[in-house]
Amino acid sequence: MGISDAKLLALNDYANASLFSDQERTALEYADAMTITGRDVSDELFARVRALFNDDVVVELTEVIAWENASAKFNRALRIPSQRLWKRR
Repeated sequence: MGISDAKLLALNDYANASLFSDQERTALEYADAMTITGRDVSDELFARVRALFNDDVVVELTEVIAWENASAKFNRALRIPSQRLWKRR
């Protein structure tokens, strides 16, 4: 998909990794805010998302994050294991 292994391995520290652009870091922060229990998308974060992406992209990004969250919860509840689509080399 064009994403380097280095970038994938740096995801846990995306906020500090120089491999990510401002847009990527903001999208990942947005995903964390939507995903991590007890967090919320703050007005400040949403304003940054809207400043970096047009309305169509904001809607699509939000939909993809929400879908992945729902899919993960569905799979966990039904004990559906990972398909192991990516492995470290």
